[in-house]
Amino acid sequence: QVQLVESGGGLVQAGGSLRLSCAASGSIFSINAMGWYRQAPGKQRELVATITSGGVTNYVDSVKGRFTISRDNAKNPVYLQMNSLKPEDTAVYYCNAHTKFGYVYWGQGTQVTVSS
Repeated sequence: QVQLVESGGGLVQAGGSLRLSCAASGSIFSINAMGWYRQAPGKQRELVATITSGGVTNYVDSVKGRFTISRDNAKNPVYLQMNSLKPEDTAVYYCNAHTKFGYVYWGQGTQVTVSS
């Protein structure tokens, strides 16, 4: 079992920055990739960024050059630095972990609201 707790969401003006954190606990040795997803009202949940245990990162095109996913060490915690935020970035952001045993875990989500 892996437990994920997100923090760092909030309200920010367009052009501002926020940093989200995701702290994992439990069987973190089994995690082989972590990521951030988001879900805006009335829309499907979408991938924002991922980072593998080897440090390889991937981003959705809409956030490239503005968001950076990183981790301190040993996969925990994982951060999402969000710069140059836009109103269309408004969503609930979820932390996600994939384990080498094929399980997927989700955090409870943190709200990010960008005002124009």
